[in-house]
Amino acid sequence: MLDLSKIREELDELDTQFTQLLEKRLELCKDVAEYKIETGKPVLDREREKEKIARAEEQVQGDFNKQCARALFVQMMSMSRRLQYSLAAKSGLGMKLPFTEVEELSKENCRVVYQGLEGAHTQAAMWQYFGEEVECYHVKHWNDVMKDIADGKADYGVLPIENSTAGSVIDIYDLLVEYDNTIVAEQILPIRHALLALPGTKIEDIQNVYSHPQALMQSAGYLNAHCWQQHEMLNTAIAAQKIVEDGDKTQAAVAGSYAAKVHNLEVLADEINDQSVNSTRFIVVTKKKIYRKHASKVSICFELPHEKGTLYNILANIIYNDLNMTKIESRPLGDRNWEYRFFIDFEGNLNEDAVKNALTAIDSEAINLKILGNY
Repeated sequence: MLDLSKIREELDELDTQFTQLLEKRLELCKDVAEYKIETGKPVLDREREKEKIARAEEQVQGDFNKQCARALFVQMMSMSRRLQYSLAAKSGLGMKLPFTEVEELSKENCRVVYQGLEGAHTQAAMWQYFGEEVECYHVKHWNDVMKDIADGKADYGVLPIENSTAGSVIDIYDLLVEYDNTIVAEQILPIRHALLALPGTKIEDIQNVYSHPQALMQSAGYLNAHCWQQHEMLNTAIAAQKIVEDGDKTQAAVAGSYAAKVHNLEVLADEINDQSVNSTRFIVVTKKKIYRKHASKVSICFELPHEKGTLYNILANIIYNDLNMTKIESRPLGDRNWEYRFFIDFEGNLNEDAVKNALTAIDSEAINLKILGNY
């Protein structure tokens, strides 16, 4: 019978040696960092790391041991890079960020563009952030919002980017890459569906209900309890507009109650959602490279080859700097098979050393890093 306590004593002795060797190794890594700072050499040396890892695998026997040696040396290389990046940043050699800090966004005398008709959820989100007196106009497509911002026709644009039940609006991510606009704020709008009809309409008058398929689905419990024909529309704002244009009291629309205010409709029933937990997150974008002093979320995107460990190595930069990642999305690159662009949100401010260090490291190791905004 093996003596577990004796085995553990031997492991403890080895672990002590490991930690002592680790400290010695990190001291040498500091010397490497100083040399690279003085000579201008980049921190990441891919070929050197590959050679080190391959040599470690050769020095052990058996497939499992080789895997362990690889994992250990990948971690050690990663720790060395993080240390070198932080020392380089302290020497003023970190990533140069093309952003200017502002106390607050200027909401006075500004012009805002949003996608969709009047009464759309995006208009409601815009009102919540900028106020109902803001000068604004609407366009047909999301791309039109980004183009008008880039062309200087509007100061800010408002776009939906995520719904708590339906997920991300992927097309918006593609537009954030295509245009050099910046996210400067976000607004979360609780989605509360209401049954809207012409003034004077009674519930018993309704025969046909119109709305976006998702809104109909999310209100299925209420709608199915009545013998109404349900008709799908492009969005809830168009459904509300149809009720006004047709002037037919047998028709109703499922839309937000703010659409009733815009189109002078009557709310026959409010909050008819099957589930009360349903919100959409909207982003506010501008052409300027700015961020608010108290911004607390950073959004970035970058590309990675479809190779083992590439995403892990990038995310290690966030973990090492003690930053909290709140979201990750991936999009395939249309012109390269099995390669991806990743979109990541993490907590922090561009003024913080931890954020600067993480961005410097990601910029060095990823392809085409883009900071989408700090808000």
